[in-house]
Amino acid sequence: MIQTNSDLKPYNTFGISVKADRFARFSSIPELQTVLRERMNDPLLILGGGSNLLLTKDFHGLVLKNEILGFEVISETEDFAVVQSGAGETWHDFVMKCIDLNLSGLENLSLIPGSVGASPMQNIGAYGVEIKDCFESLSAYHLESGEVHTFDKQACAFGYRESVFKHELKGQYVICTVSFRLKKNAAVNTSYGAISSELEKQGVQNPSIRDVSNAVIAIRQSKLPDPKVIGNAGSFFKNPIVENAVYEAIKLNYPEAPFYPVDEQHGKLAAGWLIEKAGWKGKTIETYGVHTLQALVLVNYGGSTGNQIYDLSSQIISDIESKFGVTLEREVNIL
Repeated sequence: MIQTNSDLKPYNTFGISVKADRFARFSSIPELQTVLRERMNDPLLILGGGSNLLLTKDFHGLVLKNEILGFEVISETEDFAVVQSGAGETWHDFVMKCIDLNLSGLENLSLIPGSVGASPMQNIGAYGVEIKDCFESLSAYHLESGEVHTFDKQACAFGYRESVFKHELKGQYVICTVSFRLKKNAAVNTSYGAISSELEKQGVQNPSIRDVSNAVIAIRQSKLPDPKVIGNAGSFFKNPIVENAVYEAIKLNYPEAPFYPVDEQHGKLAAGWLIEKAGWKGKTIETYGVHTLQALVLVNYGGSTGNQIYDLSSQIISDIESKFGVTLEREVNIL
């Protein structure tokens, strides 16, 4: 059933109130096809969890909320299991189901907001892991042909918070299911320093994948605002990849600047560190600002517009470029 003049505030984690001309939900491909027959060639927006989106204006078209559910182990070997999820499943709930089956690979990505279907679009990552590390394939509905196509890892063209669905194929597909190849009885990944510190604090010496998940959850809850309480989309900016010479110039004034080598000529700077050093952390303007505990997170304390938050991000980008000679890139999708 298509609704008209719908407020999208409940469907984006920033809690931005904008209107959609038309809005509908679908929980299967036949339901999607039924709604699309009434599309009338107007613009289309597919929503998952709305957790990586900043809405700056009303949407004059049709918004479709992906609610395709399902969880299934579709194949197994002695060492691996391939698990398939509906795109509309909540990401964290999916990760917990995998941990319940003692299948490892995604535990470092616990408590990331959003839906399973959004995870390959963004190649979500945290604490030393990206979904491409254990991605198997996805199925997606091609809007023009009405066919369901399968994409393997190579076809998805994953990059740092990137995939083919954000560029060449943007707006052409609706992701329906996502599959991951997960390990049985695998060694946990605690290489990210914060995880090791949290496990030590909790007195865990031989961590299981659930212990790692619990550590990640504790870390995220300690420094990231709950979108149900404070509107936000998690990390607003990507960590910039720069030439080594750029880092060396910054290091002259800030020898403590964190830097993570990517290849012989490039490394990754911490965007949050740059923003904090520039004095933006905790800055509040009316009802929005930069979070007090994590400078990467822009927040809506209530009643702010998407344009206000976007303008704040522009000011931060300009200031970081001026102070450090580094151009930050927004991770959040702007509409």
